[in-house]
Amino acid sequence: MIISSAQLYSYQIPLDKLLPVGKQRIELRSGLVLRLQVNENSEAEGTSGVRTELVEISPLSGLDIDSRPLMGFSQESSQEVSQLLEERLESLIGKPVIQLLDLAEETQYPSVAFGLSLLYCKLIGQLDDTEQSLLETRVVPLIYRGQDESVSTLHDRVRALPRDTHSVKIKVAQTSLEEEIQLVHQVLAIRPDLKLRLDANRGFSLEQAIEFAACLPIDAVEYIEEPCIDHNDNPNFYRAVAMPWALDETLNDPKFKFVMQAGLTALVIKPMLIGTLEKIQNLQHEADQYGVRTILSSSLEASLGIEALARLNQIMSPDEIPGLDTLGAFSADLIFDSGKAKCLSCDELTLIKSV
Repeated sequence: MIISSAQLYSYQIPLDKLLPVGKQRIELRSGLVLRLQVNENSEAEGTSGVRTELVEISPLSGLDIDSRPLMGFSQESSQEVSQLLEERLESLIGKPVIQLLDLAEETQYPSVAFGLSLLYCKLIGQLDDTEQSLLETRVVPLIYRGQDESVSTLHDRVRALPRDTHSVKIKVAQTSLEEEIQLVHQVLAIRPDLKLRLDANRGFSLEQAIEFAACLPIDAVEYIEEPCIDHNDNPNFYRAVAMPWALDETLNDPKFKFVMQAGLTALVIKPMLIGTLEKIQNLQHEADQYGVRTILSSSLEASLGIEALARLNQIMSPDEIPGLDTLGAFSADLIFDSGKAKCLSCDELTLIKSV
């Protein structure tokens, strides 16, 4: 398979409601779309054709609603990623498709590494058998109090959850301990059958995390993501309150090495922040040896990226429900139609380079 042409686009999609990025909030999501065409020639079958695939490459960086840089997620900006791809696209033309993996291994940008390795898998057909509709993909609903949202409105959203929803994710370490303890108990009062995935985004000191968890029914909690500011405190947190915990942001550190620790129950993997699919699969393999769950999660991608994550989840973690419940905030879809009133095509994006 030989790469015959490539196009790089940028997109910007306003959000209908603010999305949380740690303790920060965003009102706009922007990123890139890379489209490649390859010539498919099979001498054995005497056939030839053209295959086209697209991927979203969207670092979780930029500015929040207060014009402050987003902290703790992607280190690279969309501008840096765009510049790299603009410089390298022409060198790919006429080359075998496996060159995408070489470039993915070379780059220092995790979002590019993931995007290129995903594009390679798409082009060689590794995701072709994962045809489940994104609309049919199970998700864990994300529960957080929106800006200026009343508590009663949030409660109504919990009451409106389908009865076959068995888990929800609740953002914590956002306000006061008292308010958040109360919120958890209110959610369980409305739906006592729910299991909770709590996400602290490294928002608590060890003492605060212990105090928070000690006020909750442990049996109702699947795990809490990144409970402590210092991830080295997480095992001590578990020893104090026996609440299972998960790693998320810690995985994004290029120097991260998997080490089993007391209470570690899951790795919440955001591929856009990690790197190549090979790196992600190696991480999953290490976790599997200790019975640690691996759960794919979004980096607030638009529908093109979310659709790809849903397909990957079917291959990598078919028994896990991925963390993909963020599309509801988007005002439009991107390339892949998830059912919104508007779905942006490539013709409606900003063309950066075509070769």
